Amino acid sequence: MSEAVSRRSAMRLLAAAGTAGTALAAGACAPGVPPGAGAPGTPPAAPADAGAEAKGAARIDALLERLTLDEKTALLHGAPDPTSLGQAGYVPGVPRLGIPPLRLTDGPAGVRVAGPATALPAPVLLASAFDPALAREYGRVIGREGRALGQDVVLSPMVNLIRTPYAGRNFETFAEDPRLTADLVGEMIRGIQDEGLIATVKHFALNNQEHGRDTVDVIAAEQTLHETELRGFEAAVAAGAGAVMGAYNKVNGVHACESKPLLDELLRGSWGFDGWVMSDWDATHSTVAAIGAGLDMEMPGGTHFGGPLREAVRGGSVPESAVDLAVHRILATMDRFGLLAARPAARPARDSAAGARTARKVATAGAVLLRNEHGTLPLTGAAARSIAVIGPTGQVPFVGGGGSAHVIPDGAPTPLSAIRRRAGNGSTVRYALGEDLYGRPLPAELLTPAADLDARAVAPGRVWSHEAEFRLAADDEWILLVHYTGKRPVVRLDGEELFPVRQGVAEYFAGGLLGSAPDGMSVRRTTLALKAGTHRLAVTAEGGDKGQRFRLRHTTGATRAADLAEAVKTAKAARSVVLFAYEDATEGRDRTSLALPGGQERLIEAVAAANPRTTVVLNTSSSTTMPWLSRTGAVLQMYYPGQEGAGATADLLFGDVDPGGRLTQTFPADERATPVGGEPLRYPGVGGRQEYSEGIHVGHRWYDAQRVTPLFPFGHGLSYTTWQYEKLTVRPQRGGLRVEFTVRNTGRRKGTEVAQVYVGPSAELELDQPVRSLAGYRRLVLAPGQAERVTLDIDARALSSWDPEQHAWVLGSGRRQVFVGRSSRELPLRSKAVVASR
Repeated sequence: MSEAVSRRSAMRLLAAAGTAGTALAAGACAPGVPPGAGAPGTPPAAPADAGAEAKGAARIDALLERLTLDEKTALLHGAPDPTSLGQAGYVPGVPRLGIPPLRLTDGPAGVRVAGPATALPAPVLLASAFDPALAREYGRVIGREGRALGQDVVLSPMVNLIRTPYAGRNFETFAEDPRLTADLVGEMIRGIQDEGLIATVKHFALNNQEHGRDTVDVIAAEQTLHETELRGFEAAVAAGAGAVMGAYNKVNGVHACESKPLLDELLRGSWGFDGWVMSDWDATHSTVAAIGAGLDMEMPGGTHFGGPLREAVRGGSVPESAVDLAVHRILATMDRFGLLAARPAARPARDSAAGARTARKVATAGAVLLRNEHGTLPLTGAAARSIAVIGPTGQVPFVGGGGSAHVIPDGAPTPLSAIRRRAGNGSTVRYALGEDLYGRPLPAELLTPAADLDARAVAPGRVWSHEAEFRLAADDEWILLVHYTGKRPVVRLDGEELFPVRQGVAEYFAGGLLGSAPDGMSVRRTTLALKAGTHRLAVTAEGGDKGQRFRLRHTTGATRAADLAEAVKTAKAARSVVLFAYEDATEGRDRTSLALPGGQERLIEAVAAANPRTTVVLNTSSSTTMPWLSRTGAVLQMYYPGQEGAGATADLLFGDVDPGGRLTQTFPADERATPVGGEPLRYPGVGGRQEYSEGIHVGHRWYDAQRVTPLFPFGHGLSYTTWQYEKLTVRPQRGGLRVEFTVRNTGRRKGTEVAQVYVGPSAELELDQPVRSLAGYRRLVLAPGQAERVTLDIDARALSSWDPEQHAWVLGSGRRQVFVGRSSRELPLRSKAVVASR
């Protein structure tokens, strides 16, 4: 890292690893970048010797002595940035003492500021590569760009598990599996901090849904917590994360940002965390309880840690030593990253070309081929020379999800252009919209009196309004859309306001695809069941200080039927079809269905019936139900692929690269057959209370325990070649197991495989255990006919369970079964070995 963890911190982490265990295993995953490696051009690492640490501590103590109470508390909460760069938060420094301000930016998939940055693929797509070294490279892009764009802290990575497929932010995180999540978050943090940017792991803890996230009380047993959600946070601490963000929700009856068991006893006491803890935005609910529990910083303002904290100190309800401790943690972390140096390291220049290369590398590495029948993919021969591209996201690139993960890219080519370029001269690539996302103009003659509502401009300081009637000959379903550049116009139909301003994030986060038109205008939409007869429309738009443009658009039953007919006609005229389907997820709301929205299911059914060589490319956030699956030729899961997603998709479709991604979450066959399906107390909660009654059986563990067959299992992913597993041997070693096996590429193409190792339960532990748990994996790239002997060391943590009576990890000794294969359900190799008790 650019600033090495101090020796004392390292010893504390090692001590914690001995009791609570560490979430990373040296040999149980693909080889990564050495944990101590720095990057060229990064600030010099701080000396790790005790003398240097003592000098640093003395320097912080000297600063504390000179700070007034007002200055101390100003460091403990956010404030408006007088020269904002468009970032999420700002903490003013103390110029007279050389303490600089802190700028905090969102960054799960790239740096979110007012200007362009590399829009990386969604973290769930990164995770699908099963490659910790790639996670470190991803982190380095964020780290370098954050520093280059004037930021000091990135609010990333998100490490909450994918517990329910409905969660609106599943695309921002990694996996349903605790082990895989822990491996990846550790390396991503190292990558970010290699470049000198402070990483913030979030949201601590159990923020696994958006529905009711501000108020829900999440109840989870001790064993459940340690074996599922906490694994990733523990790994983040072991990797040296500079900051932790507390969650909105309550955990076992107490708000996460004022939970002493979480912040003080576990995070700092057991794990040895020595950075600072900030609240999520507006997630602080108290002054005395919060700072007493270990919250150091309130964001984004000072509602509780501003004036009320100063009053609490002066009144005696909060000792000034608690304020000093919080300030010390913040300043010590800033010092560790060189921010308090007399001559801070110069910020690097932004390297957009390098960021783009990594974005494309991640998008191709994480893509998951879910289905491929009758050689539909890769596109070759005649199938590659006559292609129909269908779907709105074939023409409008779906870069990323909505909310705090949204990034402004330097540019993003369309999949249609990338496919045309790759198909080359002499090929025919036709396009059909299939489904209209942004609407058609309202015909001026429809309205009485007539008005053109498609290209209206309102001058600064002016107000434009129009009232009209229109008549429908029959009942119809309309989608009305307003596009605008300033204050949202007020649109009323039959007296009802169609696009009211919503409260909180529901208004602010409108989606990564649907929230804005291709030309950048903001978009809001509503679906209306209109009766035959006369309707009254009233529109009022204000120009404001800068003036604005707006347009009112619509779709109808007739326009949708025409789009569908055109798609079918285009599909019939081509040898192969690439149909792009979407699902637009965002922070602030959960999904209401696992089905594709709008008329997409009908579109896929009709197109696949017209041309069975149809490949569906999914730009979706999480798992999706697929009643249309059997009619398609292939399905390629691309999630939200970032700014280079178009080129990566073309690479995969034409077989320039092998699809090497594997699912990090189970895709259910039915919405009711999930770990939370039909259990409202599990999700979304009842009466503000939610129970993790599935216990340790999260994700694929639940499907195994309940013997439920999924649509696609965890770890699933196809290749353009074929694979054979053989010669498994398992033997005990040093409290763990050494697993060896051979993987052979038996096809005619170079390919990528992710070999996976799972372990069964211990009969000697009287604790709930998974039927199988992921213990290790290895990403391999092999030439045709090539074989590789894989060795994975399964450490004690992977063979242990958390004992709530001992409050510690206990080794599951005795005879354990080991499974090896291509997914959690395709495990051709099995063996047993005895794990020796310590």
